[in-house]
Amino acid sequence: MKKDIILAGVGGQGILSIAASIGTAAVASDLHLKQAEVHGMSQRGGDVQSHLRLSSNEIASDLIPAGKADLIISIEPMESLRYLPYLSKNGWVVTNTQPFVNIPNYPELETVMEKIKSLPNHIAIDADTMAKEMGSARSANMVILGACIPFLDMELSQLEDAIRVIFKSKGADVIQTNLDALNAGYKFAKENM
Repeated sequence: MKKDIILAGVGGQGILSIAASIGTAAVASDLHLKQAEVHGMSQRGGDVQSHLRLSSNEIASDLIPAGKADLIISIEPMESLRYLPYLSKNGWVVTNTQPFVNIPNYPELETVMEKIKSLPNHIAIDADTMAKEMGSARSANMVILGACIPFLDMELSQLEDAIRVIFKSKGADVIQTNLDALNAGYKFAKENM
């Protein structure tokens, strides 16, 4: 098993929680893991990206070469496009459809979404609205993570266990909210692949 993943979004959207969840599940599955530190302005509003590499064999580098990413996970649609040069020809893009407009010249959302929808392998999900409808706007990142499960070579239960570990100190309600969001995203991806 080998998965090279680019995580992209804007500071404050929960990219580190996605990385921690995948990493915790990978370690529990005896996989090797390397993660490049988050690059960009990790404070709220700045663009951020990170490389996450998983493998059943040892991993030499924490950086993913251009054209080799199996998956781009993005919580912001324009940020998913920024990292397309890393995507392999059979790779998948899983992205939120709701923009975080943090620059004055943000492109027209329709143009961004047309480009995403032109990709052969993509899941575009309105994670923000789904999370709000479930009562927690902050769990949009877990909706996105759930939509990635079919492309991670991991079981839903492995990510659920990881969420229980990561959010243990936050209490049962926060854990359940994140599990509900994860499952909603997973269901959406299975129905829209």
